[in-house]
Amino acid sequence: MAARAELAMQEGGDVAFTVTSSAFSNGSAVPKQFTCDGNDSPPPISVVDLPDETKSFAIVMDDPDAPRGTFTHWLAYDIPADGGTLHSDRGKTLKNDFGREGYGGPCPPPGDGAHRYHVTVYAVDVPSLDVRGPGRDDLEAALHDHTLGKARLSGRYEREA
Repeated sequence: MAARAELAMQEGGDVAFTVTSSAFSNGSAVPKQFTCDGNDSPPPISVVDLPDETKSFAIVMDDPDAPRGTFTHWLAYDIPADGGTLHSDRGKTLKNDFGREGYGGPCPPPGDGAHRYHVTVYAVDVPSLDVRGPGRDDLEAALHDHTLGKARLSGRYEREA
C-alpha cells in the first residue's frame, strides 16, 4: 500500500512534491521491521512530481512526541536524484540523537503511547551540500539556500509497557 503525502512550503516560492512509501500509509503505523524492535532499517521512500532542477535529496526524520522534546532519528543528505526511489544508502549521514550515524528507527519508551514520526524529504538544487558540522542545525543551515521544495510522510509507532 503506497502512502501519499505532501507538504507545500510557504516561503521562498518553493515547490511541493509527493513522498510515498510502500511500507506504510501516511499517518498509519510504521511496521515493526523499520523500528528498534525489528531490524532498524529505513523504510523504502519514493518521490514524484519533483522540481525539474532537483540534483539531490536530504532527509530529516524526527519524533516530536519524545519525552524531552523533538528527537532526531535520521539525518541524510547528498542522496542522488536519479529517479523516483530514494537510495538513502548512497548519500551521507550525520549523527542522530541516538549518538550514531545513519538511521535509528522509531523507539518510543515502552508504555508512552503512540509517537508520531515525520520523514521530511528535501529536494535540493545542488548534488552536494556544504554541511559544516555534525548535527541537524548544520544540515538545516546548508539546506537554507538550496531547498527547492520539501514533502513529509508521517507514521506512528507504540511500544507496549
